Amino acid sequence: MDTELRQTLHRRGLRMTPQRQLVLDAVSDLGHATPEAICAKVQEIAPAVNITTVYRTLDLLEQLGIVRHTHLGHGAPTYATGEHEHVHLVCHRCGTVDEVDASLLDDLAGTLAARAGFTLDPTHVALSGLCTRCDAESDEEPVAHAASSGEGPA
Repeated sequence: MDTELRQTLHRRGLRMTPQRQLVLDAVSDLGHATPEAICAKVQEIAPAVNITTVYRTLDLLEQLGIVRHTHLGHGAPTYATGEHEHVHLVCHRCGTVDEVDASLLDDLAGTLAARAGFTLDPTHVALSGLCTRCDAESDEEPVAHAASSGEGPA
């Protein structure tokens, strides 16, 4: 990826700066990370690099197709290298993020294309719901609440 990025930057009249390399390395090392987490990782090696530089670098790397961002909830987007070809499943109760193969959305992508003329990018999708553990706890909750409150069914 390094050589490809260097060539892409060179074709655009840009060069691989140490800061760009550090940001790319941090994204690769962290997997899915917010700009703030990426900045903290970069600052372990180069304390003078600030969050503005990280954001600008992430924007450039995304324009070049090297990284992509995903909104996993209401917070800051997370960034990962472009090799991540999966859909994120975000539990809105406990915050767990799981990954599933993007091909699971092929039927939906086909339906969207046929009915709405829309081309889905499934690798940029985060689906919200309940993970297995939280879903199981939800099934148990009404019984647990009734038993603990001393109230039975009305």
